[in-house]
Amino acid sequence: MKIYKNLFNQIISSENLLISWDEFKKGKRHKLDVLNFEWNLEENIFKLHDELIDKSYKHSDYLSFFINDPKRRHIHKASVRDRVLHHAVFKILNPIFEPSFIHTSFSCRVNKGTHKGIITLSKMLNKVSKNNTNKCFVLKCDIKKFFDTVNQKILKNIISKRIKDKDALWLLDRIIEGYSTKFSTPLDKRGIPIGNLTSQLFANVYMNELDQFVKHDLKVKHYVRYTDDFVIVHSDVKYLENLIGQIAVFLKNELDISLHSRKVTINKTGRGVDFLGYVILPNHKAVRTKTKNRAFKKLKLKVKDKKNDKISEDLLEQTLNSYLGVFSHANTYKLSEEFKNQYWFWLNE
Repeated sequence: MKIYKNLFNQIISSENLLISWDEFKKGKRHKLDVLNFEWNLEENIFKLHDELIDKSYKHSDYLSFFINDPKRRHIHKASVRDRVLHHAVFKILNPIFEPSFIHTSFSCRVNKGTHKGIITLSKMLNKVSKNNTNKCFVLKCDIKKFFDTVNQKILKNIISKRIKDKDALWLLDRIIEGYSTKFSTPLDKRGIPIGNLTSQLFANVYMNELDQFVKHDLKVKHYVRYTDDFVIVHSDVKYLENLIGQIAVFLKNELDISLHSRKVTINKTGRGVDFLGYVILPNHKAVRTKTKNRAFKKLKLKVKDKKNDKISEDLLEQTLNSYLGVFSHANTYKLSEEFKNQYWFWLNE
């Protein structure tokens, strides 16, 4: 395993912080906190740089709120200053960890994502079922309260196997320990915040331990993961049943997290495989009903915002095209036409 030193100066350099600012501000220029930071941009960047150099930097408190997407999620929003630093950290560290990730890990990675994950899973299903002529089963699992229960000590230990720069590790400690959940105790801090760019990297680093166990120790051929959701495809239901216990023990012993008991299922693929917002059926892919209903609801709200001059026409059309893009990855011609017709009806009513 290659180890890395002398990363801290790369992360905190004024050049990297300014580049990270440019990447962070995309699509956020109209937000008040971003505008305020930009008003004194050079002063704010150099102040952050100085605090990092003299080790006086502390992560600010998070702004806490809930969203429904579709289930209720507790979001913690960092300050603009901290989010710029998250980008700076991600820019230097992600290329280090990226090569160690398996090919079928699809969350928050360049040239991956939900659509590539669905395509890959569809190919696996066709291969194992021999184009729907043989029996085929799918084990679906996810982690119980994953983001809330990530063990921070274990996460830092995993990172430190590859990162040997003590100053960089100090900075990562400040970011990781700057957040905790109700599952934490004074001696057992837990959690990474949903939404942070660094959390996306940390989640992949953490769950890569499971990926390596599944692929190399259990020697599973057909495995796909997206954040804390993962599926395994096989022709033998008993084989899949036997995997559950082995995976549960590994997660508990090595990562101190647990499978969500109500979300561990084994189903025949002929009934459809529900994964990442789509349902993969033997001869086609459909958009999950909850995904479709959420799209219609959000588009209606965006049309209302446009009529009240809260958003621009360009942003409204971006929303429309974004959802049409989601639909395009399934067999949804009629749905797409219905969606566009409803859009014009709401816009002109």
